[in-house]
Amino acid sequence: MLKPVLALFAGILLLITLAAAGAGGVLSSLFGQSTTQPSRAAMEDIPPENFALYTEAAATCPGLDWTILAAIGKIESDHGRSTLDGVSEGANHKGAMGPMQFLPGTWADVVAEHPPPARGDAKPSPYNLHDAVYASAAYLCDSGAHQGRNLRDAIYTYNNANWYVSDVLTQAAQYTSPATVGGDNDASPAALEAIAYAEGQLGLPYLWGGDGPAAGEDGFDCSGLTRAAYQAAGITIPRVAQDQFNAGPRVPSDSLQPGDLVFYGTPTNIHHVGIYIGEGQMINAPRPGSLIEIAPYRYGGDDYAGATRPAASLQL
Repeated sequence: MLKPVLALFAGILLLITLAAAGAGGVLSSLFGQSTTQPSRAAMEDIPPENFALYTEAAATCPGLDWTILAAIGKIESDHGRSTLDGVSEGANHKGAMGPMQFLPGTWADVVAEHPPPARGDAKPSPYNLHDAVYASAAYLCDSGAHQGRNLRDAIYTYNNANWYVSDVLTQAAQYTSPATVGGDNDASPAALEAIAYAEGQLGLPYLWGGDGPAAGEDGFDCSGLTRAAYQAAGITIPRVAQDQFNAGPRVPSDSLQPGDLVFYGTPTNIHHVGIYIGEGQMINAPRPGSLIEIAPYRYGGDDYAGATRPAASLQL
């Protein structure tokens, strides 16, 4: 069933973008100012109309990726499919309205300053998907997403809860191609749990010696992130990258699976570690002044030293 579904989704998207932009501008129209492409999970889950709106609205805010809007749409209302109070009419118990769940005062302020593209003579409505998605993009943009100034703060402004920020970033990662982890491989449940934890930390700052919010710290360093991820999966590994490398078990480079730890340096002088997530990508805390991110695990000039598989300890 998967191939027909994907083919139908791709065909609908192609028609939308051809009509809107002409054949020469298909990719730039489809993905706005982002090159992030949808994962299989995204194509299976996001209705084509919603996907088109997320990408179009994200393009109005340089630095905002469509996956953030899509993640909020998923969490707030399952892309408008939820039958809970306040999605299609009325309000929920907190007063939020519509598929992107705006409070009345916030809605009024946002659309007054950033009117969504006109729909004839219709007044902007929080229940209208088109208006709600464009308003969400504008709200995030003003709150820190513009040029990527502070995406975590922008999401936190949308809903003042750290768990919400982590849920949005995790969902956004699952909607991108590198995050199709475990789809076509033998990754263990523990490995996937470690990855899910790491995805929830995307956007946190690099902090030398940092062990993350659970330890009362704002961010992680590289090995603090990998240790915390595997702790979340019920596996204890050493704190520093060299000791993590020494702990093994080692994995040949041609046999990597999502959840494996990838190391850089030399076998006796490891200076960096990340979590491999499949398709040549890893989640890592790169360096001071950077944020936890998804990036290629091999790159020009790297000093890749090898990989280990902590999850193997639960398979013995």
